[in-house]
Amino acid sequence: MEKLREQYEKEVIPALMKKFNYKSVMEVPKLEKIVINIGLGDTRDNPKALDNAMNDLSIITGQKPIITKAKKSIAAFKLREGANVGCKVTLRKEKMYEFAYKLFNVAMPRIRDFRGVSDKSFDGRGSYSMGIKEQLIFPEIEYDKIDKLRGMDIIFVTTAKNDEEAKELLALLGMPFKN
Repeated sequence: MEKLREQYEKEVIPALMKKFNYKSVMEVPKLEKIVINIGLGDTRDNPKALDNAMNDLSIITGQKPIITKAKKSIAAFKLREGANVGCKVTLRKEKMYEFAYKLFNVAMPRIRDFRGVSDKSFDGRGSYSMGIKEQLIFPEIEYDKIDKLRGMDIIFVTTAKNDEEAKELLALLGMPFKN
């Protein structure tokens, strides 16, 4: 799974230096971290859902997720401050590149009617967010062992200064953007 890191060093850095006229290799944007979050609305009614979501996330990423808690109470959602609302994982270094490679080359091609991801989900500071509707696109998840289809948010945090640099970086790493 070293492929993505090697690709970054051999192909992506020279291409970005040429396109954006960087004078130093240190100016070239790089992938800093990938945050994967599963938000659960039914943890109050179904406490086992959180365990199942954490298990799925740890199987997919190879890292133990942390539980996210509500920051404030919202009566309309019957939510109390401090209640468990989901789980997340922050991937860095080798695990980050491993996950990105698996997402781009194995999981995304398995999405039905997939035509690429939107290029409008950048935040203005070089980070990209995307959502996945079901965890079944990852080959590690066995269809028979899941209790419910769960979506997840995936955030790619880069050191890019703007969206154009971040889009070019992700495209060179293999992110399949829509044309």
